[in-house]
Amino acid sequence: MNQAGHRHRALWVFIILFFSPVAGLAQNVQPYNESSQQDMDDRAAAERDPYEDWNRKVYRFNEVIDDWFLRPVAKTYRTFMPPVADRAVTNFFNNLTEIRNLANSLLQLKPESAVVATGRFTYNTIFGLGGLFDVATAFDLPERPEDFGQTLGYWGVGSGPYLMLPFMGPSNPRDFGGFMTDNLLLPSFWDLAEEPEVYAARVLQVVDKRADLIPAEGFISGDEYIFVRNAYLQRRAYLINDGRTTNDPFASDDDEDLMLEDF
Repeated sequence: MNQAGHRHRALWVFIILFFSPVAGLAQNVQPYNESSQQDMDDRAAAERDPYEDWNRKVYRFNEVIDDWFLRPVAKTYRTFMPPVADRAVTNFFNNLTEIRNLANSLLQLKPESAVVATGRFTYNTIFGLGGLFDVATAFDLPERPEDFGQTLGYWGVGSGPYLMLPFMGPSNPRDFGGFMTDNLLLPSFWDLAEEPEVYAARVLQVVDKRADLIPAEGFISGDEYIFVRNAYLQRRAYLINDGRTTNDPFASDDDEDLMLEDF
């Protein structure tokens, strides 16, 4: 596998993880039975990914963006940013997502998750110096990611076909609508900052996330597009079902087990 291939594959791992952590994802992966799996995969792909030709073109476009811009910037950031500061930046942005987690927990009628999100935001903001330190996890309050795409799924809205979006990566109509709602309509602390500061913070958030994925660049193998699609669909099913999974016809590659467990 060449170095460029590693770079491109890491971009899509980054996209998959951007708004939700990977913990527990390996539980979704089912054993692979090659003799009966191929036909099932072909049928499932035709149903879930009817625009595969177009999606692959968008995937290649996004690879170019990563190759020429995102990864070089992230690599430079990783080189000069002290590890403690890098972790603090990650914690800060993760803490802000608790506002989203709280809102969507309430919309999904999950009071326990809402309490956890409130507790995490309170502890990390007050005792974690504005979210720079994740003290909530030490207090046995791990994150419970919830977004509006999950909320729509909770209330029975179908996902629609798989879509590869320019710059944004894997999605579907339901998750894209949820993304837009979470990031444009729900009030957040971003509203308290002036526009230039918001743009700078968003860029820092993307670069920080991409830099954190550089060590994971060699985990994806085989057809990159299929691997990313399968991992994304599995991850979203895992989140929407709160960890309750069924056999997934896309879970057909033993290599996925290795990558997901390493995360």
